[in-house]
Amino acid sequence: QVQPVESGGGLVQAGGSLRLSCAASGRTFGDYFVGWFRQPPGKERDFVAAIDWSNGRTYYEDSVQVRFIISRDNARNTVYLQMNNLKPEDTAAYFCAAGIGMPTMAQSYVYWGQGTQVTVSS
Repeated sequence: QVQPVESGGGLVQAGGSLRLSCAASGRTFGDYFVGWFRQPPGKERDFVAAIDWSNGRTYYEDSVQVRFIISRDNARNTVYLQMNNLKPEDTAAYFCAAGIGMPTMAQSYVYWGQGTQVTVSS
């Protein structure tokens, strides 16, 4: 099985940028989708972005389409989420996951990381 491991969260001012990393531990991402989800305090976990590891096709939630970029590094077996022009409403715990099926649906993901906190101050 594959274990996603997130890193790169932190505190940033509104308008700033952060890059999250999701490295695969145990095996490669192989034929999985790799997705990012976020969960603000007291709210549900929502889809942010995903990438099909096999062909690089990407998927985005509408509110982040222009500001966030998901990418992969095959050699490093790592997926990145570049987050630009961050807003206070982007504050959440961000989770990386690997799965198959519908890339925008949390139910499709089998392997989840521990999460990394992103806090955007106004």
